[in-house]
Amino acid sequence: MGASSLRPSLLLRLALLLFLAEHGVCRSYSRGDFPADFVFGAGTSAYQYEGAVDEDGRKPSIWDTFTHEGRGPHKSNGDVASDGYHKYKEDVKLMTDIGLEAYKFSISWSRLLPDGRGVINSKGLNYYNNVINEIFKQGIKLHVTLYHGDLPQVLQDEYGGWLNKRIVDDFKEYANVCFREFGDRVSQWTTFAEPNIMAIAGYDNGIFAPGRCSYPFGTYGCTAGNSTTEPYIVAHNVLLTHARVVELYRNTYQDNQGGQIGINIYSMWYYPLTSSLLDLEAAERALDFMIDWCLHPLIFGDYPEIMKKNVGPRLPSFTQEQLEIVKGSFDFISLNHYTSSFVSDNSNGSQLSQRDYFADMFVKMGGSSNGTETDQGLPFKMLTDPLGLLRMLEHIKENYGNPPVYIEENGYGLGGADTLADTDRINYLSVYIGSVLDAMRNGAKVKGYFVWSLMDLFELLSGYNSCFGLYRVNFDDEERTRVPKLSAYWYSNFLKKNIEVIDFEGFVAGEKFSATQ
Repeated sequence: MGASSLRPSLLLRLALLLFLAEHGVCRSYSRGDFPADFVFGAGTSAYQYEGAVDEDGRKPSIWDTFTHEGRGPHKSNGDVASDGYHKYKEDVKLMTDIGLEAYKFSISWSRLLPDGRGVINSKGLNYYNNVINEIFKQGIKLHVTLYHGDLPQVLQDEYGGWLNKRIVDDFKEYANVCFREFGDRVSQWTTFAEPNIMAIAGYDNGIFAPGRCSYPFGTYGCTAGNSTTEPYIVAHNVLLTHARVVELYRNTYQDNQGGQIGINIYSMWYYPLTSSLLDLEAAERALDFMIDWCLHPLIFGDYPEIMKKNVGPRLPSFTQEQLEIVKGSFDFISLNHYTSSFVSDNSNGSQLSQRDYFADMFVKMGGSSNGTETDQGLPFKMLTDPLGLLRMLEHIKENYGNPPVYIEENGYGLGGADTLADTDRINYLSVYIGSVLDAMRNGAKVKGYFVWSLMDLFELLSGYNSCFGLYRVNFDDEERTRVPKLSAYWYSNFLKKNIEVIDFEGFVAGEKFSATQ
């Protein structure tokens, strides 16, 4: 399918025209309202996209083990996923059809270094070189994440993975291989995706790999763990590892390769449920415990005061040397942002030992909490809200020195019967991109925006029951055929400056737009 052939069918064209007609003109924007060096892209991650989990020397990650044990909220796995390992050339063609300016993906540690350290898997190395070369020659910027949750199982078995400080040296060795082998073509490196979610979902309620938790906080049958201590230990070790890797990159590679390096945080905005002082304070605590937990050390060298007060000795501390290395260890901050939450105070409500985190903060779309209590003293209700992204960007600007920020994930999940005429997704993307533009007009240094996801994937939370892709993947077909959704045409026309978009309302055809393009 050539770049000029990304055209909707007649039915999709009619759906697009109807959608345009239903959304009246209010306040519009276009690609031209963003700076030329602002990048728009889409993303995937290794375990969710590649498949081929036991091919060409790859060994299991903790996600292979977790899903094969039948754990988590869905009974499926990423053994084949979108089969990106075999279909990457076709998928790069889809990127060029849309007109992506950048592509975000992650590297599988256990495909590149199957034993976590030591001998490089030559076939894994060749695969990533081929993928990177294919994308690079199309002029698409490469944004590469070193770690998206898929720790080699061998390191989990050997010493407990992220619970052990030995992980710092092993991850540094892995990162060094990536910088050395791929860094001449990679413009942006993200060390970790969502370390706050790694800690919460993997070590508090056990809903993500490696599925560690303790009673009464576990959700999916954990057999080991301590929900009151391990999440803090994991996040601490991730921050220390991140800082050492940034130090390595800056000292050895950055001057010659010219790239940038940062870290990714899962974010959501928090509204007080009422105007009471207690609820206002509760919303601030939520920010401290979820977002500032990672941001505060990177900017100021230590955790927020409310965390140190509420968590006490369970919260690890930085030595003076570690503080100096962690502080300032980024060129940019990136966010994965989907939703917002109403927060009410419940600081006096716990009759059990206090819980560290609320259970469903990481849910990407909608839902409601089960009211469990936390060190924050908060129960939660969740909602979808583009103004929340604007407020989050303003929070970072006003409280953390206005660093460069990338939105590395933002998207809309629909059910397994995801329609090709996905007008709800188009509306969602349009309003969130609008909030990014508003934040920039207010002075926030936002540098890029990535749709999650380029195509339907194995979703860590919902398996194949929720689809976020611009392209539909037929998971019942061995060929994993890809078909563009209406959102792919919309995004393509936006990137090619063929449409204008309605801020916080929808989108409307601009003078250059034609549904037959």
